[in-house]
Amino acid sequence: MLSAEAIAQIDRELTKYPPEHRQSAVISALRIVQAEQGWLSQENITDVAEYLGIPPIRALEVATFYNMFELKPVGKYKITVCTNISCMLRDCASIVQHLEKRLGITFGETTPDGKFTLREGECMGCCGGAPLFHINNTDMYEFLTPEKVDEILEGLK
Repeated sequence: MLSAEAIAQIDRELTKYPPEHRQSAVISALRIVQAEQGWLSQENITDVAEYLGIPPIRALEVATFYNMFELKPVGKYKITVCTNISCMLRDCASIVQHLEKRLGITFGETTPDGKFTLREGECMGCCGGAPLFHINNTDMYEFLTPEKVDEILEGLK
């Protein structure tokens, strides 16, 4: 069941589209629910679909296509490291190794305390700042070094 706050936010998004195109707000609606819940359960996806008046499979197709959507619980801080060519050439492997050692997890895993999830990401469009990562799909950190990574992680405590 969608919360009243989520419905209010989705309704604001719906004002951007003609009434006959409610389905156009599916990405925004899923993002709103994920921000509130931390991830998207099958029930959340179905609730969004029903609210928008679309078949649940349409909302599921969107949720499974975009890597910004989480279909299982993730840590409080989801760290997505770019491993594409520019970051690779600027030694993102050392950043990945440092994160894996520091957090005790590898890509696709979450720390036992539920604080961090580590993900591999495709190009984030900031090649000039390589190597880089996102935290929670919002905060980007560029020109990473192991020392800078440690500072960032300490700031999250």
